[in-house]
Amino acid sequence: MGNCPKSADADFQIIADSWFGNLYLDIIRNKNGSITQESPISLKFLSFVEKTVMPYHRPFSLVALVVVCFAKMEAQQALPLYGTAPIPNSKPADNLEKTEVNDWKVEFTTETSEPTLTIYKASKPNGSAMIICPGGGYSGTAGDHEGRQVTKALADAGITAFVLKYRIPSDRYCVDKSLAPLQDAQQAIRLVRQRAVEWGVNPNRIGIMGFSAGGHLAATAATHFEQNADPTCTDKTSVRPDFVALIYPVVSFREGIGHDGSRENLLGKTPTLQQVAHFSNELRVTPQTPPAFLVHAQDDWVKIENSILFYEACLRNGVPVEAHFWAKGGHGFGMVNPVNGENWVPNLVKWIAGL
Repeated sequence: MGNCPKSADADFQIIADSWFGNLYLDIIRNKNGSITQESPISLKFLSFVEKTVMPYHRPFSLVALVVVCFAKMEAQQALPLYGTAPIPNSKPADNLEKTEVNDWKVEFTTETSEPTLTIYKASKPNGSAMIICPGGGYSGTAGDHEGRQVTKALADAGITAFVLKYRIPSDRYCVDKSLAPLQDAQQAIRLVRQRAVEWGVNPNRIGIMGFSAGGHLAATAATHFEQNADPTCTDKTSVRPDFVALIYPVVSFREGIGHDGSRENLLGKTPTLQQVAHFSNELRVTPQTPPAFLVHAQDDWVKIENSILFYEACLRNGVPVEAHFWAKGGHGFGMVNPVNGENWVPNLVKWIAGL
């Protein structure tokens, strides 16, 4: 929080910790700096400012206050994933990336052609690290509730977290769009392992987590590590994650199980049977697959069979696996099931500590 103001009843702390990204975007979306009336969080923040800040300070720009506080909280730097090297499997194209708040009040980033990795350091690191892949059907990424919010929960538990903004598959800027996300996930694992000492990370305790289609990417990274997705890469650093967490994931691309939109966005409208099998990760589990942690609800429109099949494949191959399945919860809820109020993060933290 840095020097951001805090209310006596900690309302502002809660807003900043959990929702500041959306709030910030709501405000700057209005050119006059007005608060979006449809957002109860924005109204709560405005009420807090009027009661606790306005009486003691000369007039100021509310947008400026929000920008300053957001900058304090989000001081982490987004590192170019490939540094100064060329992005593999890419072709020249304008950078048209944009971030908006969609109709579901979710911060959503599309057209990512220049991948980044952002580190969120734990104040008391325990050596474990987690690379987070937000979801979005391979059409974009929900980087707030499936990214930044999760990093804080993990960092509070001593786990150094990284948000991977991977390339969104597109023929406009990718030579082979089906390979780009996996190339980025492998590079993220490679980079964290190479800079482990600098970042206070144990190179043998680097995990990857994914939500929805980001879960498909994480599952792919956990089952396709035996060769580089970038055939031009000669680096020998291991890209095998040490553990994987799949949160309401797309795992399979097989008919009747997988998510059609994610499959089409990654593989196109007419993938071959070989492509479908290659990216159906329940078919790729081996005894070398890293330990897995699964979260899914039975009423999810991304079918729970995705997680069940991966769970069963882990059992058959002797891979340690823990699953949290609920009857209700839907899809895309982030850390807290909206039906039963359960937060899966404490269970994940305990599971990682026991590995």
